[in-house]
Amino acid sequence: MDKILLISDNQESSGKFSKIFAKNTFDFFVLKDELMIMDSITVYPPDVIIIDTFSIDIDFKTIIKKIKSANENIVITLFTNESINTHDLVKYSNAFITEEMSDKLILSTINMNLKTKNSLEKLSNTNKDLADSLYRLNALYDTSSKLAGTLDKKKLLDYMVEGMDKSLSFSLTCLLSFCEGENPVLILNSLYELSDELIEAIKLRTILNYKSLFENSKVPHNFSEEDLKIVKIIKYPATRFNFSLFQFDNMFAPISLGDDFFGCVEIFKDDTFQAEDATCFQTIVRQVTLPLKGATLYQELIETNKELEKLERLKSDFISIVSHELRTPLTSIKNALDILSGGKCCDINATAEKFFSMAKRNVKSLSRIINDLLDLSKIEAGKMEFNFKECNIQTVIDYVKSSLSELAKGKCINLQVESRDLPLINADSQRLEQVLTNLVSNAIKFTPENKNIYIRTDLINAKDIKANPLFKDEIKKLNGDCVVVTVEDEGIGIAQKDLKKAFDKFAQIENSLSRKVGGTGLGLPIAKQLLDAHQGAIWCDSVPEKGSKFYFAIPVMKVGVPL
Repeated sequence: MDKILLISDNQESSGKFSKIFAKNTFDFFVLKDELMIMDSITVYPPDVIIIDTFSIDIDFKTIIKKIKSANENIVITLFTNESINTHDLVKYSNAFITEEMSDKLILSTINMNLKTKNSLEKLSNTNKDLADSLYRLNALYDTSSKLAGTLDKKKLLDYMVEGMDKSLSFSLTCLLSFCEGENPVLILNSLYELSDELIEAIKLRTILNYKSLFENSKVPHNFSEEDLKIVKIIKYPATRFNFSLFQFDNMFAPISLGDDFFGCVEIFKDDTFQAEDATCFQTIVRQVTLPLKGATLYQELIETNKELEKLERLKSDFISIVSHELRTPLTSIKNALDILSGGKCCDINATAEKFFSMAKRNVKSLSRIINDLLDLSKIEAGKMEFNFKECNIQTVIDYVKSSLSELAKGKCINLQVESRDLPLINADSQRLEQVLTNLVSNAIKFTPENKNIYIRTDLINAKDIKANPLFKDEIKKLNGDCVVVTVEDEGIGIAQKDLKKAFDKFAQIENSLSRKVGGTGLGLPIAKQLLDAHQGAIWCDSVPEKGSKFYFAIPVMKVGVPL
């Protein structure tokens, strides 16, 4: 029923409007005291107030300002005529009634204003609903953005609770989390303080809710009340909740994804949750689940990497220790063989000489393996020493050709050098000899008899180097002009899928010849790391059964730049 208040001390006006509204379903009443008027507006607000300007003892100017301050939605109608000065009241009025108007016209004016008021109230409520929805969407978007920006499980749960607080204004959130350590944690985000007795009751309720999720299946985490750690976050500790909290409206949801269970959350509110609240609650819970899964996988990856790093260190330490321990007895064996094969202890016949030569070759082979292991250990530990100075690559090539010529001739392989005058480079010539020796000896090892091996040199700008796309990251490391050395063979070649493996530690490309010739698989990884130290690069290309090309590049020395 619409309420109409007439503010008047005029008996004639009161009688006139009582008669008009008596025939209609209006709750009509008359007041003239300012205090009673303001009390009525606060406790029993009318829909329409009629100001009777024919009243004598009422200060309408003061009253009307207070009315509008207390309730902007009240419709004010002036009952006046042109002879009365109403200038100060006009700006607050919505309609006017005069003495000359008929009862029917007065009713029509009042009804029209009531309809307008109702329409405005509906529009206001709609706008409020839209504003609430927009605020909630913004809160959900903000929460989603924060959840996507971290892999920290604690932060993810904090962001979830923060999002619920913004969008749902909860009284209490009980979050059971299995994301930290071995024991579960019950995080209580409360508007007011919680007594120890109330916390014990909440703990029991949480455990029962948790177990109820797995009535027909195995509980993923078994724990007791004593195992449950409590984390309490209180917004306003001056006020305290009591057990009436359990009469509040509540919502509950598990935080899980497939077989992964991260916890569960229950939220309490002293007001009724609406359908939109339930949708928002479930949305936030779903939003946090996937990032928690990602955070779990990320944590597992970190732990796995730590374990792998530990194993890598142990392996490197083992290699270093074993290599050093092998070197001492191997030196003694080599010296003993040299003495015996030299005939200083006894006469040597042809058969003994054959066995002495075989033993010395294997000692030499074992010595190379130990040296490779020691070099790898030094490089990985950052203890490899370099002696950089002005260097000509041709000197390095000449030394390697001289050292390996006899080995090539033993397989009837023609080792050819095609070189040109090249600028100087800043390098450790001994380490470059080690790199080139490895490439040429590998070429000899995997090239059949009566074939060719070529060592070529060239000067190429880094941006003009053409390489297999598999090594594009390696080429990116180069800048400016570079001296490029190519070792090309006519050997068994390497399949495209195995090209990158050639530079992996302990890798042996699987084929019958590689099994026959053996080796540690360390030569190329060592060469790569030696070239990295020279700010250079190494790469390869190959065609199976036709041969391989291995390249390495060293930047040219810049004129005027000190070593």
